[in-house]
Amino acid sequence: MKKSGVLMLLLCMAIFVSAQEKQDTSYWKKGGMASLTFSQTSLTNWSGGGDNAISTNAQLNLFSNYNKGKNSWENTLNLEYGMVKQGDQGMRKSIDKIDFTTKYGHKNGGEWYYSALLDFKTQFAKGYNYSNTEGEPDVKVSNFLAPAYITLSLGMDYKPSDVFSAYISPVTGKMTIVNDDELSAAGAFGVDPGDKFRGEFGAFTKLALNKDLVENVNLKSTLGLFTNYSQDFGNVDVLWDVMINMKVNDFLTATVNTSLVYDDDVEYVNKDGVNKGPKIQFKEIIGIGLAYKF
Repeated sequence: MKKSGVLMLLLCMAIFVSAQEKQDTSYWKKGGMASLTFSQTSLTNWSGGGDNAISTNAQLNLFSNYNKGKNSWENTLNLEYGMVKQGDQGMRKSIDKIDFTTKYGHKNGGEWYYSALLDFKTQFAKGYNYSNTEGEPDVKVSNFLAPAYITLSLGMDYKPSDVFSAYISPVTGKMTIVNDDELSAAGAFGVDPGDKFRGEFGAFTKLALNKDLVENVNLKSTLGLFTNYSQDFGNVDVLWDVMINMKVNDFLTATVNTSLVYDDDVEYVNKDGVNKGPKIQFKEIIGIGLAYKF
C-alpha cells in the first residue's frame, strides 16, 4: 500500500474510533460483526467433470451511532476480503472492499434532519481480469486507491424509524482517485489519461434499510444514486448492496451478499484488455461460516 493510501485509511479509522471514545456513553449505540466463511469442492474420478476449488472470505462490519436531543451522528466501517483457488490456478482475489461512511444530522422537527455525509470507498489489493490463454498476461483493472471514491454532500435525511432512512442531497461532490500510474495512463474509471483525479458535482440520494425479516434473519440494503449536473445530467450512477444474514447459533451463520453497480464513466475491460463500454456489474456471494456479533 502506498503511504497516501495508508494515511487515508488510518484517518477514516481514527474518525471511527474517536466516535467511540466519548466520556458519556449513554447516548451511543455501537457494535459489529466479524465473520469467516470457507468452502471446498473436492473431485476424485468424477465422471461429470469439474475442478477442485477452495475459497475463503473474511468480513468485518462495525458501527457507532450517537443520538442526543436533536443531534445524530452515524458511523460505519465495512471491510471484506476473499480468495479463491480453482483447479491448477493460483490463489485469486474474489472480493475486496473498504467502505467507510460518517453522517451527521440535526433534527429540524418531525422526522427530517439537516445532514452532512462523507463516504469513502476503495479496495485493499490489485485486481485482475485473468487470461484463459496460456502465455497471455493478466490484465490489471484495479489497485489500492485505484479507484477510490470520496463523496461529500449536504442535504436532508428522512428517518421515520430505526429501520429505514432516505438521504437526499442536491449539493454533492464526488471525487474519483486513480492512484496507479498504469491505470491512470489508460484513463481508467473516467479520469483523463495521465490524470489521477476526477471531480464531479451533482445530486445524490441514499436509501438504507435494516430490518429483521423473521427471528435470526436480518436484511440490510443500501441504494446510492448519483447524477452529475454538468455532464449527462439524468444519467444515474447506481450502487446497490444487499446482505441477508441468517443466524444458526451464536457462532455459525449463513449469508447472502449481492452488489449491483452501474457507472457510466467506468468501461468494462474484457480478458483481452479491450474496453467494451459501461455495463451493469453484479456480484453475488453465498457463504456459511463462523461469525461473532459484538
